[in-house]
Amino acid sequence: MSLFKARDWWSTILGEKEEFDQGCLCVADVDNSGSGQDKVIVGSYKGYLRIFNPHPVKPGDEVQPEDLLLEVQLREPILQVEVGKFVSGTEGLHLAVLHCRKLCVYAVSGTQGNVEHGNQYQIKLMYEHNLQRTACNMTYGPFGGVKGRDLICIQSMDGMLMLFEQESYAFGRFLPGFLLPGPLAYSSRTDSFITVSSCQQVESYKYQVLAFATDADERQDTEEQKLSSGKRLAVDWVLNIGEQALDICVVSFNQGVSSVFVLGERNFFCLKDNGQIRFMKKLDYSPSCFIPYCSVQEGTINTLIANHSKMLNVYQDVTLKWATQLPCIPVSVKVANFQDLKGVIVTLSDDGHLQCSYLGTDPSLFQAPKVDSREINYEEMNAEMKELQKIIREATKTQDVLPESEKQRDVTVTAEVSPDLDEESQAIDSEVKAGAVPSVTVKITIQSRVTAQKPSLAVCVQAPLAVTCDQFVFGDLEPDSSETVVLSVFLKENCCPSELEGTCMVSYNIPTELNPEGIPRVAQCNFSLPLKLICFPAQPSKAANHKLTIDTNKPPISFVTIFPDFVDPSEGDQANALGFEFLTGSKTTLLASKTSQRYRIQSDQLEDLWLVTKELIHRLEVHFKKQTCKDFACTFSGSIPLQEYFELIDRHFELRLNAEKFQELLSERAVQFRAIERRLLTRFKDKTPAPLQHLDTLLEGTFREVIALADAAEENQANMFQAFAKLKSATHLVITLISLWQKLSTDQVAILEATFLPLAEDTQELGWEETVDAAVSYLLRTCLSKSSKEQALTLSSQLSMPKDTSRLKKNITLFCDRLAKGGRLSLSTDSVTQQTAVMPGGCATIPESDLEERTIIPGSTAMFSSNGQITKQKSKPGLSEDAAEETKSHEL
Repeated sequence: MSLFKARDWWSTILGEKEEFDQGCLCVADVDNSGSGQDKVIVGSYKGYLRIFNPHPVKPGDEVQPEDLLLEVQLREPILQVEVGKFVSGTEGLHLAVLHCRKLCVYAVSGTQGNVEHGNQYQIKLMYEHNLQRTACNMTYGPFGGVKGRDLICIQSMDGMLMLFEQESYAFGRFLPGFLLPGPLAYSSRTDSFITVSSCQQVESYKYQVLAFATDADERQDTEEQKLSSGKRLAVDWVLNIGEQALDICVVSFNQGVSSVFVLGERNFFCLKDNGQIRFMKKLDYSPSCFIPYCSVQEGTINTLIANHSKMLNVYQDVTLKWATQLPCIPVSVKVANFQDLKGVIVTLSDDGHLQCSYLGTDPSLFQAPKVDSREINYEEMNAEMKELQKIIREATKTQDVLPESEKQRDVTVTAEVSPDLDEESQAIDSEVKAGAVPSVTVKITIQSRVTAQKPSLAVCVQAPLAVTCDQFVFGDLEPDSSETVVLSVFLKENCCPSELEGTCMVSYNIPTELNPEGIPRVAQCNFSLPLKLICFPAQPSKAANHKLTIDTNKPPISFVTIFPDFVDPSEGDQANALGFEFLTGSKTTLLASKTSQRYRIQSDQLEDLWLVTKELIHRLEVHFKKQTCKDFACTFSGSIPLQEYFELIDRHFELRLNAEKFQELLSERAVQFRAIERRLLTRFKDKTPAPLQHLDTLLEGTFREVIALADAAEENQANMFQAFAKLKSATHLVITLISLWQKLSTDQVAILEATFLPLAEDTQELGWEETVDAAVSYLLRTCLSKSSKEQALTLSSQLSMPKDTSRLKKNITLFCDRLAKGGRLSLSTDSVTQQTAVMPGGCATIPESDLEERTIIPGSTAMFSSNGQITKQKSKPGLSEDAAEETKSHEL
């Protein structure tokens, strides 16, 4: 904001460990000196009442003792101080002090002494009112248009307005719909009280409405009236401002116009006296207090608004005219006139910093000292410049950034998964229908090299897996200390997960000299879960609907070696068939060829092939890595099951459509239910009884429909969750088969995963189908494009749920076709034409002129005819002919 600071004219610190608030400051000529010079009255929550007469001091000088006119302790907390004509028979100013259960009015007077510091001031109690209700705040003014005197209105904590006609109690009224007290002000022009209710709306109540309402005095005794009297009021006007108000101020600097200023938590309002908004200003900071004052320009009003950033802003209507820095956060601000200096800003902080300041700038008297002249040594300067450039080059190097950060990491987190399942399962609220749901223990260790503040650990596994506890909070970690937690992972939902992995993330703060609270840092690690967590050994199955064959370049390995946790060691090296039964009930069989270097995975469900296939490839790679074999590789030469994959896509999309329909039906039935309710309420409120005309029956029927639709929508949501889990497993499988088929690099596999697995969760607003369609379309128009015309096509920037999946399936088929013809996956769009090359593994490149030749996409069940239309080709899902003949000779 502004570089200028408020110029300190006079300041002091009040007491020790005293607290102050908005109503604890007041400026007025409280001693009726007639000089027009204001005094500063301050009350504290410790009960101290102080009156100051500030005088200008030189910079660095302390406040003179004679500036403090009076200091007295009233023994009770002071909530608010005001100065007005509160005593009957005189128009002199008196001081009103509001306590929690008492209102006191004092007369402040001074006795002239022989010297300046000999002046004596004292207060005299004129009258007091003991309150039967706990007070919150008060306002005063000539209620009812009285002349020459001010009346006082006190708002209690339970919402009662208590009005006092100077020495006597008048009446009390409850505010309607009251919950918590808000700021209170009085408008003399409309003779009304203005407050902000808990409903976040400005409300105005006429004094005449309060005065002419029937009071409980006519029915009850005085003491009972003070405890429970009060009549609900009718509001004059209401304005909803949508936020709580900090303060209200009513100003009228000319006879014709009156304005109501309301300071909210985020906005500043100026209202007419009839409740209409004159203007408002949205604040980009958190305000603390404000005060309007008269402007030198006709028709405008200036306002001082202080905020929690120690800034004081000066507005002319809604225009910011000045901003200045304050030494503290004020809770109250006033404008006063002192010794030939008008418009002094008086601020008070919550800890007692009282300051009188003015705006402007003082000339700086600082002069820069002369620099000793010396001759320039250019050789030393060149050497220093080269050294600095060398340091800059070393600092800006990008290589080895990650390894160095790993070596010097302040906090490390490691996760150790138990090799065996828990003897006693720790599964909680599992929906799996299996008899016993196993669990596995994960031990997480956090080690700190330095002091780590507020460390917290979050453990995340992908649904349908769950953990016994996913959040941990620790105390501050000392240097070279560690923390260890133990938790268990289990299968919660009744479906197979697409990944057996988890993530541990530790967030903490590292304190520095400039930032003692600490700089936020994060450390994380991943862990893998065993396959036996979700399945167990079973009898191999001969028949299956879906079969895959993985080729290797090494002789087959016995399952006793690579799957010792699923094979009985007594079977020896003769075990070439292995069965897996998932906790959900489905089965998968793994076969190893005795004569060729192939493995077959088969199952009745396509998605169940994924985890076993992934585990087989991973264990084979680990085995040959231990054997120091570097040329081991897996390939896939069969047909990619796109048709079965498309069936899973259609199933998931159908459930999404059902969810949309259920939402529309629920909305219609809810509207109908509310309409019937309104009619029934109208009938019940009618003074003349009328027949219901079966509205109650219709209401009950509609209610049953709403409940049935809600149950159906909930069931559809559960089915959609399972369908999305199956779709993700099948997608992982298709990505793996494509990568083995085309022998893709790690970067290309990462592009495939980002294309087909963009979402961790599926929602109605952003679904899998439209996201994958957009990603595949982008690749087809960039790195997999045939010509520059396709690259010139623009994609839609807005994703919306499609009407069907035909476009998505067509794009996926075309995507596989482009890969088969030699397309390379890359995020760069430099290359326009595709590179034609012989594919690895002896697969020749398919010609680009696919409209002239009938070509079958490897791994697809669709065939392109000569006229460019897709025709279905009956293909039996399974192995190739030689693999089929080979496996017939083997028996389980």
